[in-house]
Amino acid sequence: MYNPVIAVPKHDDLFNPLLKALHELGGSASVQEMAEKVADILKLSDEDVNEIHRGNRTKLNYRLAWARNYLKRFGLLENSAKGVWALTKNGISVKSVDQAEVNKFVKNLDKSSKDTEIPEEETESWKEELLDIIKALTPAEFERLCQRVLREAGFVQVNVLGKSGDGGIDGTGIVKVGGFLSFRVIFQCKRYKNSVSSQLIREFKGTMVGRADKGLFITTGTFTRDAKQEANRDGSIPIDLVDGEELVNKMKELKLGVSIKMEEVVEVNKDWFDNF
Repeated sequence: MYNPVIAVPKHDDLFNPLLKALHELGGSASVQEMAEKVADILKLSDEDVNEIHRGNRTKLNYRLAWARNYLKRFGLLENSAKGVWALTKNGISVKSVDQAEVNKFVKNLDKSSKDTEIPEEETESWKEELLDIIKALTPAEFERLCQRVLREAGFVQVNVLGKSGDGGIDGTGIVKVGGFLSFRVIFQCKRYKNSVSSQLIREFKGTMVGRADKGLFITTGTFTRDAKQEANRDGSIPIDLVDGEELVNKMKELKLGVSIKMEEVVEVNKDWFDNF
């Protein structure tokens, strides 16, 4: 079991809570779903969950990334290109592991391999670099950036209200679904280093009544668990939340401020020369 003195357990102390989380989630989950379920299983506080490791990466997400990496190499987890993780055939029948056994197995793999496999998250330093640039923007510049991202993502009639914003409303837009249905959206975009609280979500909801079908809150930081619950509270207008990591991922997808370079691999075909 994990050491209760340490708020966020080490990566190997997360092996079994992670397996339990995946089993309870039906055998597959997104990174965010796993983090939330593990936090519930370990009864971590919001302060624990949102403790920053580096940049915009929380300590919990950082250590869970390594835990997933170890369990994947141990043969219990697999992941798709879309970031969904799932239990393998072996993983479905395994409810817990011996931490020392997993650590030893992965260590031996590293010894027998030229390259040590590291979590994808650890190779994505570009995210921190991009977030640092975005956080340095002025409020007006950040609002215009969000406007551009929303337009590129398919929103129409996207208006930024700027200083004339009413009660925390930074802009409005319309999103169409299937080319037929359209929804009025009010958005708020805030540069935050830390976590957005449920109080800010409640205040934002108060400005939306009778004015929009949905809300959108974009931040460079993260959201507390209470904020996430408040965003989807029954009986109120739902709000979609976009944190810093989701924002930079969307910018990568839309190729806004990010360029993707593919490495060219050239191999010599020795067999080709057999004809001479």
